[in-house]
Amino acid sequence: MALEIRNIDSFYGTSHILHGVSLDLGDGGLVSVLGRNGAGKTTLLRSVTGILQPRAGSITFGGKDITRLKTHERARLGISYVPQSREIIPDLTVSENLTVAMLGKGAKNCNPPGYVFDYFPALKDLTGRKGGVLSGGQQQQLAIARALVQEPDLLLLDEPTEGLQPSVVDEIQTIIRSIHVERNCAILLVEQNLEFVRAVTETFAMMENGRIVVSGPIGDLDADLVHSHLSV
Repeated sequence: MALEIRNIDSFYGTSHILHGVSLDLGDGGLVSVLGRNGAGKTTLLRSVTGILQPRAGSITFGGKDITRLKTHERARLGISYVPQSREIIPDLTVSENLTVAMLGKGAKNCNPPGYVFDYFPALKDLTGRKGGVLSGGQQQQLAIARALVQEPDLLLLDEPTEGLQPSVVDEIQTIIRSIHVERNCAILLVEQNLEFVRAVTETFAMMENGRIVVSGPIGDLDADLVHSHLSV
C-alpha cells in the first residue's frame, strides 16, 4: 500500500525537528532516506509509526489518513518498524520476542509464519535462547524477523547495518532485497552505508536540517550530492 507524507512538522517538546517534509512511497517501493546525524531521519520514521505525532501536515497509508492514529492502530494496518536500537527484550527468548510482536498486532495465532525462518534460518536453532545473549548480527536478524511476523505491507528500517561486520551486512542486504521482492513489501530505509544503499534502493531522499533537500532515482546519487549533503 502506498505511503504519502504531506508537509509534516514534528517536534520533540519545543524543538522543531521536521519542517514541511513530504515524501511518497509507492505500493511495494523501496526508498532510502539519507542525511547527516541530526538531520531528522529517525524523527521521520517515528512520525510514520505514530511514536511521534506530527503537529501539522498529514500521513496517508493505503488511502487512509493515519496522522492521528496510535502506534498499535498503524501496526494493525500493516506498518512495522525496526528501530536503530533494535529494542530486543533481553530476558525473553527469541520465540517469546516474536510472540510479543504478533500479540502487539492482535494476532490470535502466535505461531510465526514459516517464511520468517526461511529468511532467517539461523534463528530457527536459537528460538529458546534469550535475546540478550545473541550477537549483534543475530539481534538485528531477530529485530527484522520480529517486524516480519506482523506480515507488514510497509517495513521501516532505521540503520539496519550499524555496528555489523561486513559479512553480516551482506546477509542483511540479501534478506532486505528478498523481502522487498518476494513479499511485495514497501520499505522505507534510513541508512548511512552508501554501498548498502546503492545495492538495495530504487530511489532516495536526502535530508538536511529537518527538510528533504533533494530526491530522485538511486542512479542520481553521485559524488557531488554525497559531498554536499553527507560529508562532515
